[in-house]
Amino acid sequence: MTESDLWQGVLYLHLLAVAFFLGGQLVFALTVVPVLRGEGDRERMRAVARRFGYGSLAALGVLLLTGWAMATHYDLFGDSTLQWKLGLVGLVIALTLLHLRWAKAHFLHAAILVTTLAIAWLGLDLAS
Repeated sequence: MTESDLWQGVLYLHLLAVAFFLGGQLVFALTVVPVLRGEGDRERMRAVARRFGYGSLAALGVLLLTGWAMATHYDLFGDSTLQWKLGLVGLVIALTLLHLRWAKAHFLHAAILVTTLAIAWLGLDLAS
């Protein structure tokens, strides 16, 4: 295995975690919530949200570790795009903590999704 293969593997793990974190938010917002909202039993939606939340925490951990590793390896910490991205990551973490406290505040769901989309956009900018 070459060093290039190693960093390609780190990037792969980063992108896989992004796919889970962002893709899961989109699936939850566009399919799960509209379908389960009409049911009288909110516990099913809470169970799905809780399970997704655990996976999201794991994905966020992978994103932080792999992102830090790549930023260090490619000497990107001085890049303003990365600094914006890191600021938005901090915002997503703060919004997520608020969401844990106030789960019924639906605007937090939207804010987390929109911020995550902006992070993905900045990630594409960094990769080009």
